[in-house]
Amino acid sequence: MEYQDAICTLNTLQTNASLLEQVRRERGHPHLQLQAMIGFLERAGLTVEELDHLNIIHVTGTKGKGSTCAFTEQLLRSYGFRTGFYSSPHLVQVRERIRINGQPIGKELFTKYFWQVYGRLDETKVAHGGTMPAYFRFLTILAFHVFLQEKVDLAVIEVGIGGAYDCTNIIRSPWVCGIASLGIDHTQILGDTIEKIAWQKGGIFKPGVPAFTVRQPEEAMTVLRDRAREIRCPLWVCPDLDAYQADCGPLRLGLAGQHQHANASLALQLSHSWLQRRCLPADDCVSSNSENTVGLQATAFTPSPLMVKGLADTEWPGRSQTLKHGTVTYFLDGAHTRRSMQACVNWFRETAAQHERKASGSVIRVLLFNATGDRDSAAMLKLLVPCQFDFAVFCPNITEAMSSCNADQQNFNVSVENMLTRCLDNEQSWRLHNHLGDNKGSQLLIEDSLSLVRENKGDTLVFPCILSALQWITQGRDSVLADSAKSVLPVKPSVMAKAAPLCEAAEIHVLITGSLHLVGGALKHLDSNSSK
Repeated sequence: MEYQDAICTLNTLQTNASLLEQVRRERGHPHLQLQAMIGFLERAGLTVEELDHLNIIHVTGTKGKGSTCAFTEQLLRSYGFRTGFYSSPHLVQVRERIRINGQPIGKELFTKYFWQVYGRLDETKVAHGGTMPAYFRFLTILAFHVFLQEKVDLAVIEVGIGGAYDCTNIIRSPWVCGIASLGIDHTQILGDTIEKIAWQKGGIFKPGVPAFTVRQPEEAMTVLRDRAREIRCPLWVCPDLDAYQADCGPLRLGLAGQHQHANASLALQLSHSWLQRRCLPADDCVSSNSENTVGLQATAFTPSPLMVKGLADTEWPGRSQTLKHGTVTYFLDGAHTRRSMQACVNWFRETAAQHERKASGSVIRVLLFNATGDRDSAAMLKLLVPCQFDFAVFCPNITEAMSSCNADQQNFNVSVENMLTRCLDNEQSWRLHNHLGDNKGSQLLIEDSLSLVRENKGDTLVFPCILSALQWITQGRDSVLADSAKSVLPVKPSVMAKAAPLCEAAEIHVLITGSLHLVGGALKHLDSNSSK
């Protein structure tokens, strides 16, 4: 069968009625989630004992866990190890979640392994009440299967949500664990305080397995220390990045932004710990006496030349990423919590200012924003106000409104109407933050199209999809978007007239943020390599 057949079949695991019942049943009994996951793993022909052979680095956190994993994977790949890397969500294609040596597995390989795992689960579902694993559970099992079949030297595994009851936590014996920066997110699942969230994240600790954390708020740090003592896990706190004395001077990072420094330090500690276990006799490894190493400062060692190169070579699309297409520069960051949005704002203001100093004339700043789930959109938008955008544009995470959507980016859990309503709410929040007044009762923005989409007064607009938003923002100045193969939605003349400043400016700077899914949809149009 073809790759798209596999993706369409995978997408059925988002909405199946038995899956929804599964979620409802387990919500009040979270320990059932891990029991169920082990059952699905065994039905797929795997065992938790086999996972021990993957030499796993297990990483959780609220923000920065993906970047930490990307740094860690690149660092160890620089040593010549064959790496596996499992992350979520994907930006453009689901294959991005499962990487070998830093590259998403190919379509043929994905298709082959998908049907192996799906076939085994499907064959056994009648004997198990018709149950199949939900989307993320299935992909986690698939990743383990791929890494075992492809004989990786190590697997970097990013937690999905939380830690204690996340389906990746069937891992019994990781080689080392890491906790990136903690904050408030996924409150309906993890709890509404930093202490509750820290308890969940500390659930990935394992007896005798070294763990490292970046500096955390004191309330969170207290909980992590208690969890480490309870589980008998040695826990160290990472030093600042500038404490590492490299022979080449200050360390250079492939990922932009001050907030990446803590992630890089965590990755250095995780990689160093893994290398010690891999390359040194057991007696020479750092002591794992949990009684004496709970919350102590980790040593800032001298990074090897390979580590220095690994940090500099790290790439992680959609996070503090800059794409320059002629006179249009895109700044993409999937920030979706208040803390990550503040980091995004700091990065954007600094980086955009550097670009503006080199501009040949006036620069127009545009915000393209969307947020999903239970995220506090109003709080994130308030943080973006100091960036002084000339236009704020809102759209749902729909890549194109007038074509069959790429199956990789389909989400059946939210209706189009709900997505558009959320965009209108976000637009209203922006107008209130910027004292632009109410905006109800406006006319349609797209001719003969979705009735919820309106023309807005002032500097805000709402579009029905990512492509139509990008096409209006760039006004034909980005040849990638002007491709004749891309459909163009008819826009009212009055709305086109609003775009005069975009046509007259020397350059256009576009910040795309609020959702990794929004960033992924944008990259599908802006970076042709992401769709191959």
